Amino acid sequence: MAVASAEKTARPTRKSRGNFFTLQHWWGILWVLPSLIAVMVFVYGFIGWTARVSVSAWKGLLADYTYVGFQNFTDLASDQRFAIDVQNTAIFTVVFVLGCLGLGLGLAILLDKGIRAEGFYRSLFLFPMAISFIVTGVVWRWLMNPAQGDRLSGLNLVFDKLGLDFLVNSWHGTPTWGIAAVAIPAVWQMSGYTMALYLAGLRAVPESLREAARVDGASELQVYRKVVMPLIRPVTLSAIIILGHISLKVFDLIIAMAGKQVALDVPAIYMWTTTFDGFFFGRGAAIGIVLLLSVAVLVIPYLWYTLRQESDT
Repeated sequence: MAVASAEKTARPTRKSRGNFFTLQHWWGILWVLPSLIAVMVFVYGFIGWTARVSVSAWKGLLADYTYVGFQNFTDLASDQRFAIDVQNTAIFTVVFVLGCLGLGLGLAILLDKGIRAEGFYRSLFLFPMAISFIVTGVVWRWLMNPAQGDRLSGLNLVFDKLGLDFLVNSWHGTPTWGIAAVAIPAVWQMSGYTMALYLAGLRAVPESLREAARVDGASELQVYRKVVMPLIRPVTLSAIIILGHISLKVFDLIIAMAGKQVALDVPAIYMWTTTFDGFFFGRGAAIGIVLLLSVAVLVIPYLWYTLRQESDT
């Protein structure tokens, strides 16, 4: 009798708990439902709409969804301006990524040595990241433009002393050195973020491994090259992916520094001028899809690699 009564009293408890968790589950869905709807509409919905426009003949203010297949994409393949855009993006990406990796790693190694006032310097190096690319572009345009004030003032004097005055003189008009010079402010802004990534990776390397290498006769350079760098390789991969996708989408920094110049043109600027200045919505959408696919080529393999690493551990 006691056992039966115990089971009888236990059943409503399990049922009530089941109802409680079910109610809690549905409440959670209701709370996040507006965000899910917004993401589906304003992210994936507009991606789908852009894909549809990219295969249409839409020119002008009136919508024209006449299907033209991949004509807009084939036109881009033979477009000389788009070829310049791709070349500029490649140069910008190389200078930007390598500059951030080199400067960020150097700053991280410096801070990892336990210098005095480390917290102050860490905040100082991270501060540029809090500034938007628009502000960075305006400030560096003033610093690097010899037309504003004395030619040998500020960074102009520094570049002149280092033999890099060609950057100051031609950054706003020369296709090769111009886009490379525009990448310098981007390096200045994002190197602190790269430093933070590397610093976290360096602090995760056990000191015992470094000491063991030193005991075996390895120099400090060999310790970093043979022990530390292989262990922080995932950090380097993450930094390359993050910086790479930023460089592919760069728009505001170049607009703030140089405006709409063909010599410093990139796909994002070409997409803007094609769509909103020329009203070629089909071709502009095609450029947007190309940018999306180029970013996906970087991000998707990285996500797959990360998920695989987590499942292995």
